Formats: sequence, C-alpha cells, structure tokens
Amino acid sequence: MKINAAVLRQVGAEAPYANSRPLQIEELDLDPPGPGEVLIKMRAAGLCHSDLSVVNGDRPRPVPMALGHEASGEVVQVGAGVGGLKPGDLVVLVFVPSCGHCLPCMEGRPALCEPGAVANTEGTLLSGERRLHSGAGHVHHHVGVSAFATHAVVSRRSCVKIEADIDPIEAALFGCAVLTGVGAAINTARIQAGTTAAVLGLGGVGLCAMLGAIASGAREVVAVDLNDRKLEVARALGATATVNARDPDAVEKVKALTKGGVDYALEMAGSVQAMEIAYRMTRRGGTTVTAGLPNPSAKWALQQVSLVAEERTVKGSYIGSCVPARDIPRYIGLYKAGKLPINALMGERLALADINRGFDRMASGESMRDVIVF
Repeated sequence: MKINAAVLRQVGAEAPYANSRPLQIEELDLDPPGPGEVLIKMRAAGLCHSDLSVVNGDRPRPVPMALGHEASGEVVQVGAGVGGLKPGDLVVLVFVPSCGHCLPCMEGRPALCEPGAVANTEGTLLSGERRLHSGAGHVHHHVGVSAFATHAVVSRRSCVKIEADIDPIEAALFGCAVLTGVGAAINTARIQAGTTAAVLGLGGVGLCAMLGAIASGAREVVAVDLNDRKLEVARALGATATVNARDPDAVEKVKALTKGGVDYALEMAGSVQAMEIAYRMTRRGGTTVTAGLPNPSAKWALQQVSLVAEERTVKGSYIGSCVPARDIPRYIGLYKAGKLPINALMGERLALADINRGFDRMASGESMRDVIVF
C-alpha cells in the first residue's frame, strides 16, 4: 500500500529545521504484515528528543529512515500467528520489541532484549525484515516503529493493547515519555515514600519522571531546568521546589532544601553537565539515575572515592526499566485516577507537514510534548 511518512535521508542538517527540512514527507510503499507482524493506522505520534538525536547525528542510525517511535494507533490487519489483537483495537507502540526468549527477556527485563537491540540498530523489524520501500530501495524502520507515518507495519512484540476509553492523542505519550520517565522513578530508582528527589531536565520525559516521583510518595521533589516557564509548570504539577540550573549555587540550594542532598536524583536532560550536577545533588548513600542519551562520545568523569566512601549508587534507565505489557496499563490506570496528569504535558498538536517546525521548538527548549495528529 502507499503511505506518507517523514523520511530522514541525511543527518546533521543545520537548524532552523523549518528551513533546512531534514525530514521530507514522502510517499512510500509499505508491504503487508508478515508472520508475527501487525499493520497499524497511526492516530498520534509524539516528538521526542530521541528523534531529534537521530536528526542531528547524536544517535547514529542508518539512513534513509522513516522516523518516529512514541505513538498510538489502530490495528488494521494482523499477520499469521498474531494473537491477542484484532482489527479496530487501540494499541500503544513500544520502541524495543522484546523477543521473550533471550536472557534479559527471561529475566523480566525486556527493555534489554538482545535481538530487539540488534534489529533497532540495523533499522529492521524484529524479524529482520524491512517493510518500507522507496522505488527499488529499502527505507529503514526507526526502532521498529517509524511512527511519523500514516501507517506502519510493526512486530506484534512492539504493540500493547489498551482500552479505547482514553484519548488516543494522550495515549501516544505512554509509549515513551511515560514509560521512560515514570518508570525511571518507580522501577529504576525505586523511590520510597517519605524520601526526597530531584529531577533535572523538564522535557516530556523529565516531567513524567517528576510525576512518577510524586506518585511514589516522595515528600520533597525538586525540579531543575534552564527554562523558567518549565519550572513554573513543574511547580503547578506538584514540585515542592524549583531551581534554575543556570544558578551557580544550584547544587547548594538543593542541598539546603533537602538537608544535605536528595535521596534520588534523576537526570533526564541527556548531558554530561546535568549528570555531574545530579550526582553532586545526591546525598551520601543516595541513588543517581540517568535516562538521558547524549552523543556516544560523551563521557562522565565519576569521582570514584565518593562512590565508595559515601556508598553511592549510579544507575542507567532504558525505557524506565519497564515491562511495557505490565506497566502501560498500570500507568494509564494511575492517569485515570488523577495520579499522573499526563494531559498537562501536552504541547502543540501538529500536522505531519509541520514536523520540522516541531523539532525547532524542541531544539530551542520551548516545547514539552508536541504531538503529530493523524
């Protein structure tokens, strides 16, 4: 079938992207779903910094590639052997397909699925196939989803069925921002009730991490960002204090607010500088978690003596250490109960043709979670 998709053919375009237009809306050929695969009609797709990192070259991926990974959609057709889904079902798409058979999957850590990681790196579906074509050439899939398109074929392992009583535009955010941010607080950090936390970087993922810390029962949650408007949003959503990261005394202010530093610091900005600040804000015996994805060349110089003498913990978090089929319904339940006001994070609703302008908004730090609506 013929579809329209936002295709990246060359990385490293100069901003503003509205002028350089690194993403072009192209007509592509999409094969029908193979065994274990599903044809999805997209309902909404969020713009995430991980997409921008592919555009600017910080996250190397093969091109040409149809981008987009945070999305909701409607099942149109299922391939041979697909169970639990039928046409008309609403699904949230997950950007690491889990095979269910490798060691991480068997240990209950599907975010670390080994075949899924190989497929994502090579730009294929979990089956190793590419279902997107432009003329005689293949177009790579972005982390098995390629959501900036009218339709996509994905692995059944990339789909989590949800009830149709949630706005599909809001549901899209559960595929990345909510899984990554809330999961980092609940699953990776394992924030305990009555403790203190700081969140650095208040994009969509960071604000979700803050909401996750609040939902976990942290008594003090300090929000840290460079953007005063985002700090105001954080305060409105329940942050007990806010600190601008430009303040040269930001670390000392957080320590003063929390009587020595936070029990948990969550770095969501994807920068080495933010990671250093997060570590310095963490109290003795505390935990520093990062879900940021800077350029692979970025390195953080850990002060080893403090790690040992202060019994610190440093943890990475990918997809919030989530089991998507378990956690997406849980987090939607918390949203419906008013515990995770994800709707407050929504930014502009954009047409697919406006996607380059959307990434300009993200690169400037202006937006929280803009969404392409189909």
